[in-house]
Amino acid sequence: MRVTKKIKLFSFIIIVIVLGIIAFPIAHILRTKWGETDIHRTLPPHYVDDASTLNLTKVDTIIAIPKGRSAIENQLRQILQYANAKGLKISVAGARHSMGGHTMYPNGIVLNMLPYNHMELDTVENILTVGSGALWSDAIHYLDHYGKSIAVMQAFSSFSIGGSLSVNGHGWQKNSPPLASSVLSFTLMNAKGQVLLCSRKENSELFHHVIGGYGLFGIILDVKLKVVNNRSLKFHYINLAPENYTKYYKKYILDNPKVDLVFGRLRVSNKNFLAEATLNYFEQTVEQPIQLSQQSKKMEETKRLIFRGSVNSEYGKRLRWDLETSSAIPARHLTFTRNEIMDSQVSLIENKDTTSTDLLHEYFIPERNFMKFIQDIKPILLKSKLDLLNITIRAVNRDDDAYLNYAQEDVFGFVLLFNQKKTAQQEVEMQTLTDLLVDATIKNEGTYYLPYRLHITKDKMRKVYPKADSFFRTKTKYDPSELFNNKFYRHYK
Repeated sequence: MRVTKKIKLFSFIIIVIVLGIIAFPIAHILRTKWGETDIHRTLPPHYVDDASTLNLTKVDTIIAIPKGRSAIENQLRQILQYANAKGLKISVAGARHSMGGHTMYPNGIVLNMLPYNHMELDTVENILTVGSGALWSDAIHYLDHYGKSIAVMQAFSSFSIGGSLSVNGHGWQKNSPPLASSVLSFTLMNAKGQVLLCSRKENSELFHHVIGGYGLFGIILDVKLKVVNNRSLKFHYINLAPENYTKYYKKYILDNPKVDLVFGRLRVSNKNFLAEATLNYFEQTVEQPIQLSQQSKKMEETKRLIFRGSVNSEYGKRLRWDLETSSAIPARHLTFTRNEIMDSQVSLIENKDTTSTDLLHEYFIPERNFMKFIQDIKPILLKSKLDLLNITIRAVNRDDDAYLNYAQEDVFGFVLLFNQKKTAQQEVEMQTLTDLLVDATIKNEGTYYLPYRLHITKDKMRKVYPKADSFFRTKTKYDPSELFNNKFYRHYK
C-alpha cells in the first residue's frame, strides 16, 4: 500500500514538473504578446523614414512611379526636369530596408519604385526580366509556376529587387558571391534622362558602380537576372563549437556537391555566450518539388513571438536557442522546396514595440581570422548595454562586380541584430559600439556593410573601402550636379 502511494505521489510530482516545464515558456510567450502595442506607425504628410525608424525626414514630394514600361520613362524625365528647375535632389526608394537614410534627402523628391514590378521569363535561356520595384517574394511566386527559382538573394524576400542591387545584397546560397553575380544587365535612366543598357560589356563602368552604388548614379528600371531550377531540399543541422566552424564548413558544405543553401548561428544568451554554434544546411534530394503552398503559415506568429521574447530576456534567449536546436532534430526528416525556404518574410521577426527598433550590423571576415574575430568582439558585446538578439553567419565568395565591394576576398559574413531603445543615450551607445566593432573588423582584415546606420567616420570608412574617393569621383563624372542624392552620400563623400 505504501509503495502504491509513493508511486502515485511520484507520478503526481512528475506531472507537476512536466506541466511547469510546459507552462513557463507558454507564459513567457503570452507575456511577450500582451506587452506589444501592435500600433502601425503613420507618418505625417511629406515625411519619410526607413527600416531603422530613426530617419524621419521631411521631403518635398513622394512620387509613386507608374506600372507600365511606356509611361515610366516619360514621367521620370518630367520629374528630372522639375527637380533641376527647382534645385531639388532625387532619392530612389523601394521597400526601404536600409537604415541610414539611403532612400531620402531633406526637402528632396523621393521616387517610390514599388509599382514598377512587371516580370517576364525567358524559359529557354533561364533569364528573368523584372521591374526594379518588384519584391523578391513576387518574383519567387511568379517563377514557382515555371519550376524556377531566384539564383541569389538575401535571407528575406521582403526587399525590392532594385534596392537589393543598390546595396549588392548577399544571400545564403553555397559558393556564391553577392547578388551582382546573378545580374546579366539592367537599364538605367541617368541624370540627363537617357536610358542606358548596362552590363559587363556595355557601359561597364556604370554597371560596376550602380551595383552597390546606393542609388547615386540614376534610376534602375529593368533588370535581367539568372534563374535556376526549383529543387527539393532536405534540412540538416549540426551543433558545434565555433572554433570548429570553418573545419566543419569545409567537410559538410564545400565537399558536398548536394548542398544548396547554408547558414550558421552563434549563441547569444549570457550562458555560453558565443561559445556554441549551429551549422544549418539544405541538401538536394531526388523528390520532386511542389508549388508553394497557398495556405497560411500558422506557426509564423508563434515563431515571431519566440524571437521577440528574447528581447532583454536571458530566459527568452535561452528558450529560443533550446527550441531552435531541439526542433532541428525532427526537422532533419522534412523536405522543403527551394522557393518555400527562400520565401521568408521580415514579418517573422517584426518588432511591435514602438519604443524600440531593431538594427542590423554586418561584418565580413576572411576565414583565417574567423575565430580571432569572435574572440575580439566577445568582450565588446558583453560590455555593451545594447541588446544583442542574433548572430547569423553566411559565407560570401569574392565579388568582382561591384566597384565598392565588401567581399574583397572569400569571407564569412557575421550578421548581428540588436534591439535599441529610441533614446539619445542608446543612440550614442550604438555609435560607440559600432565604432568598436569596426575597429575589431579592421584588425581582422575585414570589411563592414554600408546600408546601415551612418555611425562610422569618413576617414575610417576609407580604411575599409580604399576605393571610396574614386567611387565618389565617378559619381560626379556621371552626375555633376549631384541630382541623385541621399543621406549616405552627404555623410561619406
